[in-house]
Amino acid sequence: MSEIQPLEFLKKTKAQIDAHIFDFLPREHEHPEVHQFYEMMLDYPLRAGKGLRPAICLLICEAFGGNPRNALNTAAALELLQNWALIHDDIEDGSDLRRGEPCLHQKYGIPIAINVGDGLHCKMWEMLNQNADLLGYELAFTIASEFVQLSNSIVEGQHIELSWVDSNRWNLTEADYWTMCVRKTASYTCITPCRVGGLIAGASRLELDLFIDLGMNLGVAFQIQDDVLNLIGEERLYGKEIGGDISEGKRTLILIHLLSVCSQAEADRVIEIMSQQRAEKHPDEIQEVLDLMAHYESIQYAQQHAKRLAQKAYTQFNRTFSYLPATPAKGIFLDLIDFVIEREY
Repeated sequence: MSEIQPLEFLKKTKAQIDAHIFDFLPREHEHPEVHQFYEMMLDYPLRAGKGLRPAICLLICEAFGGNPRNALNTAAALELLQNWALIHDDIEDGSDLRRGEPCLHQKYGIPIAINVGDGLHCKMWEMLNQNADLLGYELAFTIASEFVQLSNSIVEGQHIELSWVDSNRWNLTEADYWTMCVRKTASYTCITPCRVGGLIAGASRLELDLFIDLGMNLGVAFQIQDDVLNLIGEERLYGKEIGGDISEGKRTLILIHLLSVCSQAEADRVIEIMSQQRAEKHPDEIQEVLDLMAHYESIQYAQQHAKRLAQKAYTQFNRTFSYLPATPAKGIFLDLIDFVIEREY
């Protein structure tokens, strides 16, 4: 166990990364519309968040003997990626809330929100370009290549999930859910933050590849916990509308388990409700699905699955990187694995 608590470290890191981003993003422009655009680009970054991805990047860099200051640009780029992806994700899902406030498209409309997301996407690459002077062109290019692979993975995973909704597909397995989560969530929540942090510290190619399996387990555990919080979390802490995944027709591990264990009549009713458009779903119907999930202990099933995956990631890191010194960074990273499945937001 580290002497520094995970939440304390996350808050400290988030403040550091936020300051780096706010110093980087443009604030003013002589053209009033462009000035307004710059203000909108600050909206999601200014909202409260965990900052888990940049924290993982900095911790792995330090755990492998690197200087975390050299990883600041890369960690900040991960946070910018998170923000532009969320803006687009919220539009595609028709979400109402993000981090306790109306989603950007609810405030300004879909076309403007898409463009703001595009703007942050551009700034992510601009931030990564600054690595050339800090780390040298070769390493900067290698890190940028990791972001290219990451970006491809995210949109592929998002397409899988959107296609399930578009085709009204319900005959999904846990393996289907795993594939989607690895590409959409684990890639940018754990795998890439670990790899780029290790790259900056000088980790070998073999060491970097060891993060793939570990990152898949931890990243999917993170997504499962997110799915759980969406159903039973406290909206004030979680920052999104509770039950939103049911409103949006999301295919989660919880739902897949429910459909596999309930009666055929119950499954038909759940699919009937879930297949409706968000605006057509009545709160009583959402509660009906929640009651069935509770009756068949589908939420508990998902929680237990997340704990097993997190424990596997914990064991993998301890065994695989046992030769790393017992530094505070290594201890905090291990503590963060527990935080992923114990968090309330």
